[in-house]
Amino acid sequence: MNDIRRTILWVIFGFSMVLLWDQWQVYNGHKATFFPSPAAVTARAPASGNPPAGHDSLPTSSGATSSVAPVAQVPGTVAPLPAATTAAAPRQQIVVTTDVLKLTFDTEGGSVIRAELLKDAGDEDKSKPFVLLQDDPQHVYVAQTGLIAGAGGGSFPTHKTLMTVVPGARTLQDGASDVVIQFESPDVGGVKLVKTYTLHRGSYVMSVKFDVVNTGTAAVSPQLYLQLVRDGNMPEKSSKFYSTFTGPAVYTEAKKYQKIDFKKIDENKVDIEKESDNGYVAMVQHYFASVWLLGDGIQRDLFARKVDTNLYAVGMITPLGSIAPGASRSVQARLFTGPQEEKKLESIAPGMELVKDYGWVTILAKPLYWLLYNIHRFLDNWGWSIVALVVLLKAAFYWLNAKAYASMAKMKAINPKIMAMRERLKDKPQEMQQEMMKIYREEKVNPMGGCFPIMIQIPVFIALYWVLLSSVEMRGAPWILWIHDLSSPDPYYILPLVMAATSLLQTALNPAPPDPMQAKLMWIMPLAFSVMFFFFPAGLVVYYITNNALSIVQQWIINTRMGVPPQFHLPKF
Repeated sequence: MNDIRRTILWVIFGFSMVLLWDQWQVYNGHKATFFPSPAAVTARAPASGNPPAGHDSLPTSSGATSSVAPVAQVPGTVAPLPAATTAAAPRQQIVVTTDVLKLTFDTEGGSVIRAELLKDAGDEDKSKPFVLLQDDPQHVYVAQTGLIAGAGGGSFPTHKTLMTVVPGARTLQDGASDVVIQFESPDVGGVKLVKTYTLHRGSYVMSVKFDVVNTGTAAVSPQLYLQLVRDGNMPEKSSKFYSTFTGPAVYTEAKKYQKIDFKKIDENKVDIEKESDNGYVAMVQHYFASVWLLGDGIQRDLFARKVDTNLYAVGMITPLGSIAPGASRSVQARLFTGPQEEKKLESIAPGMELVKDYGWVTILAKPLYWLLYNIHRFLDNWGWSIVALVVLLKAAFYWLNAKAYASMAKMKAINPKIMAMRERLKDKPQEMQQEMMKIYREEKVNPMGGCFPIMIQIPVFIALYWVLLSSVEMRGAPWILWIHDLSSPDPYYILPLVMAATSLLQTALNPAPPDPMQAKLMWIMPLAFSVMFFFFPAGLVVYYITNNALSIVQQWIINTRMGVPPQFHLPKF
């Protein structure tokens, strides 16, 4: 195969791999990696102080993934209280603060309608905490719970039922480990629902206890639902040059982690396990997630559905069984709202760490993150930890790289002979091909020998790419001098320029192909790829600069040892 054919095939192969990888990302629930189409933004106008229509929809008792489910009662309608009970207080918002969370609860349903993460800076204003849950005209993302009818029918307290809040502390006190807030519903359909949230010091997981009391004269069989409701908009500050998954997810031991694209919900093509007695439901976005968890062994129906224009819900429904008059039933659950810190997620529940999504390279990414995490424990700087991790990987692949560079050095050594032969036989392509193969055999050179060792390493470096892109630890983490956030692009574009320079230096060290078109491609491709890095997180650029620099040093040393002095081959356009 002559040089131009080989180059064309490699270019086609390279772009095919990129396109295949891009489509694999789309298949796994990601947006297209390069220039993804942003989700349509649908702003919801407030309706005279009432929540939008999307909040009114309740899950069906079967947990189906249909669109809007029928509702057993008019949402927001509150049954009259017994004569001995005082009227419910007006609707209000209650703010509860711990050392890591600032939560806003709505007395309508006792729902969590806002969550500020006090340890994480906001995207726009770094002086303010990051807001994960919120209920605004521009963005909806809330956690709701309530009761729906079971086999016996009935109408019970839902997330639209106005509740009263029990007086108590609203801030975690010094020396205290917990702060508690409790909501009580009025009697609706002979049932009273009490929700007790317990927030813990230093934790993004709150315990939620549901007490269902039968205040009527007949047995009831309600079902408890827990759901996360979110609009389909991409998070603010989402990059157009790389994409991460945003949307619902479900985990069970049987089917493991399943992401659900908003588009699949629109098309009614959701394929998840409908029933389970373990696992969780989640809403996931880059760096952060919210998760509802029930204890293992509790039967639940899982659902994901569209509840309004550009508004989606994922949740679970658990039957409470028959509750006799005067009796009560309690259910314990947990709600996580916080960053995707892998080690902490692992300690919360089995499979919880999977909300930090590495896609198809998970099997390689998890040990790489473990190594990076432990390097950081020693160096205490994520930027230098990235550098150290790349050094260790280059050391691990030293002999593979050595073989690749040795093959390139041999090719460089015989390049003058190849050039002379091509000039001599330029009008005899068949004879030129035969003569070229003869030279390769005599010199014991494999023209593909420099490619295979590098291809073996590609999955590892793709996995490291996703580790750095997905790790919330990079968010707001400084490195040196002007780099104050490894998750944001370099504000002065210095790192991308250095990365482009190292890429071009690598190209200059390789022998120039005899074909002018190949020579141009060798210089144009690294320049084209370098442009994207002007918009990539600084941590990723640090990784590529380190990898390029170490590759240049290794190539220089191997060429020198083999008696092929390094030379710079400048472009000729």
